[in-house]
Amino acid sequence: MVVLDKHGQDADIVRGRPEYAWFVVAMLTLAYMCSYIDRQIINLMVEPIKQDLHLNDTRMSLLQGAAFAVAYLIFTPILGRRVDTGNRKNIIAIAVLAWCGSTLLGGFANNVTWLFISRAGVGAAEAALAPAAFSIIADYFPSERLPRAIGVFTMGPYLGGGFALIVGGALIGSSGDLVRSFDFLGNLAPWQLTFILVGLMGLPLGAAVFMLKEPVRRATSGAVEGDRHFSTLETLSYLWQRRAFYLRFFGMMAFTVVVFYSMPAWIPTILIRRYGSATGEVGLIYGTIVLVVGTLGVLAGPQLERCLHKRGYTSAGILCIAFASAGLVPTSLALFFFKSSAAVMVIGAIATFLYSMPQPIAASALQIVTPNRMRGVTSAIYVIIVSAIGLGIAPTLVALVTDFVFVDEKAVAASLALVCSTSAVIATWLAQSTRKPFVDALVAEESVALPTLEAKTSASEPGG
Repeated sequence: MVVLDKHGQDADIVRGRPEYAWFVVAMLTLAYMCSYIDRQIINLMVEPIKQDLHLNDTRMSLLQGAAFAVAYLIFTPILGRRVDTGNRKNIIAIAVLAWCGSTLLGGFANNVTWLFISRAGVGAAEAALAPAAFSIIADYFPSERLPRAIGVFTMGPYLGGGFALIVGGALIGSSGDLVRSFDFLGNLAPWQLTFILVGLMGLPLGAAVFMLKEPVRRATSGAVEGDRHFSTLETLSYLWQRRAFYLRFFGMMAFTVVVFYSMPAWIPTILIRRYGSATGEVGLIYGTIVLVVGTLGVLAGPQLERCLHKRGYTSAGILCIAFASAGLVPTSLALFFFKSSAAVMVIGAIATFLYSMPQPIAASALQIVTPNRMRGVTSAIYVIIVSAIGLGIAPTLVALVTDFVFVDEKAVAASLALVCSTSAVIATWLAQSTRKPFVDALVAEESVALPTLEAKTSASEPGG
C-alpha cells in the first residue's frame, strides 16, 4: 500500500532519500549551534557587564540563567504542544528568527531590566527548537539509526558553545576598535556590539530552515502512524502510568545537566578572575576544548551504547549515562585540589567529554519509548524539568555558594566543585535505578503502537 500524506504525496519519497535526511540533520544542527551561541555568549562577558551595570555574581547569574530559563520554561509546554499538531520546520524557522532578533536587541540594553528582557526573549524562542527537532529527526530515521542521527544533532551545543567562546572572544577583542572607528557606534560598549553582531549572524539561517521538507509522522517501528492526535490530558495520563521510568529519567538528566550548564558558565570566569587570563585567550582555548572534546563525547556516547547493546545490555543507553555521571564526581572534586589555569583547563576538558556523552543517548531513548504524537509534549516536559534545574538553578546556585558560603569572589572554583560533584552523585544513583523501568517502557510503547498499526493494516485489506 502506498501511503499518502495530506498533500497527496508518497510518504516514503523523503524517507527513501537518506542523503536528504542527513541534510535536514545538518541544518537542524546548525540551528542548535546558533541557539547555543546566542545562549552562551553572555558567559564570556560576565566581568564587563558586571562593571557597566554594577552587578554582583548573584545578580549576574540571573542574567546567565534565570532570565533565559523562566521564559524557556513558560513557552516550552506551549510550543511543545504545537509541535505535536503543527508544521514543525516552520516552528523552528520562526524560532530562529525570534531568538536572533532578541540577541540583537540585547546589544542596545543600557540597564539590567532591558538586558533581562532580551535574554528572556532568547529563552522563549529557543523553547521551540529541541521538541520540534527531536520529533522531526525521529520521523526521518528508523529506531536503529536514530541514536547516531540525534548524536549528530546534539553536537550543536558543543559546536555552538565552543564557537560562542572562540568567536565571542574575537568579537570582544575587535569590538573596541570598531566602536572607536565608527562614530555611530560611539555609545555602545564592546559587549553590546558583540550581542548585535551575534544576533545578525543567525538571521539568514532562520530563512533557510523554511525551505526544509516536513516529514510524515511515523511510529517507532518506522511504519506510518495513523492521524491519531492525543490530547494533552491523554499524554499526561500515559506518562503518569509509566512514571516509574519517566520520573527517574527526568531526574537523572536534570542533575546531569547541572554540570552541563555550570561548568561553561563559570570556568571562563575562574580563569579570568582568579588567574588573570585575557578574555580572548580564554575564549580561544576553552572554546576549542568545548568544541572538540564536546563533539568527541557526543559521538562516543552512541558508540559505547552500541557496544554494550551488542553484549546483551537492553538498558545500554542508561548504563552509559551512569558511567558518565560517576566519572563527573572525581572530575568535579578535582577543582578543590588543582589550582592552576592549566589544571582548570584539563578538568574542564574531561568534564566536557563526560557530560556530553549522555545527551544524544538520553534524547534518542526518550523518542524511542514515547508514541509519536506524544513526543512533542513529552520532550517539552523533559526540557522544562532539566532546564528548571540545570539552566535556571545551576549557575545561580554556584554564585550563591560563592557569595554567601565562601563569601569570596575568588572561591568560585570551590563553589563549582561542590555543586557539580553533589549533582553528579545524585545523577549516578538515579541512572542505576532507571535501567529496569527503561526496559519496561520499551514494552509499553510497543503496546500503544501496535493497535494503531493493526487498525491501518485492516483498513488497507480488501473489504477493510
